[in-house]
Amino acid sequence: MSDDDRFMTQAIALARENVHRGGRPFGAVLVMDGEVIATGVNGVMETHDPTSHAELVAVRIASHKRQSPILKGAKMYASGHPCPMCLSAMRIAGITDIAYAYSNEDGTPYGLTSAALYADLRKPLAEQEMTFTYQPLRPAGEEDIYEFWKHMQG
Repeated sequence: MSDDDRFMTQAIALARENVHRGGRPFGAVLVMDGEVIATGVNGVMETHDPTSHAELVAVRIASHKRQSPILKGAKMYASGHPCPMCLSAMRIAGITDIAYAYSNEDGTPYGLTSAALYADLRKPLAEQEMTFTYQPLRPAGEEDIYEFWKHMQG
């Protein structure tokens, strides 16, 4: 069995174990230099946290272990197609190599797809199912927050 197959098999096994515990069927394995640096399972139902996706859990654990928000060179193995939130977090962390076992199409009959969210996010902001308002408030007498941050950086 190849390393890719071994790591993906582990992600699927994590998803299966999570289902046994009452969770959703999503598991993730984050690998760097051929070694597993973190794993995660979907904890949305258990924690009531909509951000508790398998990939995000693995990214959080790995970042904490490495004491860095940057995980360049890592590869994510996910049991299911990562949602836009997870992809954004991985991109911010520098993870550019992502593999998944089940596509959005595979999950559609089970209600386990983020395809509609991807479609909505492709629209211009004004056409999305959210309202975006730029509210450029700058409290009087306070330093601009970005300038304050830059100043505090030294």
